[in-house]
Amino acid sequence: MKKIILSAAILLSCFTAKMASAQVSIGLGINIGSQPDWGPVGYDHVDYYYMPDIDAYYDVPTHNYVYFENNVWVHHRYLPVRYRNYNVYNGYKVVVNERNPWIRNAYYRDHYAGYRGRHDQVIIRNSRDVRYANHWRGGDRGWRGDNGWHGGNPNRGGWHGGGDRGDHGHGGEHGHGEGHGGGHGHH
Repeated sequence: MKKIILSAAILLSCFTAKMASAQVSIGLGINIGSQPDWGPVGYDHVDYYYMPDIDAYYDVPTHNYVYFENNVWVHHRYLPVRYRNYNVYNGYKVVVNERNPWIRNAYYRDHYAGYRGRHDQVIIRNSRDVRYANHWRGGDRGWRGDNGWHGGNPNRGGWHGGGDRGDHGHGGEHGHGEGHGGGHGHH
């Protein structure tokens, strides 16, 4: 009888360890919750967004922009003043799941040049997909979710509220698109 109980306990512990292992590997591969409001829909995992309009990147896991300045690639929380008119909500983003994509920046700049000026991408904020119900909003309600220059104005990429189109602070241009992952990701 002791052997049966001991065998059952060992079998149960092996099964539990296998389940825990599977849960960890799944958790590491999906980062929907880390993607910003303005990211394109349709991706369970994103390392970087390449933004052809400004030839810069956004590092999703660290929530930093990566751009070329003084002959080096720098990582900062906000875009520099030269991009103050860039609207992250409207600009096209290309999903890039490659380590340090700026090393091959010439490839991305040339390959996605045709996407400059496009504003037809469905973003997470405008999606009704339940996968995005708890996406990243900066950890606190004070985060603007923009490039740091638009202070809550949704017409310029600011984070929900403060709209200036008579929406009484309801966030401006909330669309009703369903989204189908129309981004042109690179893996």
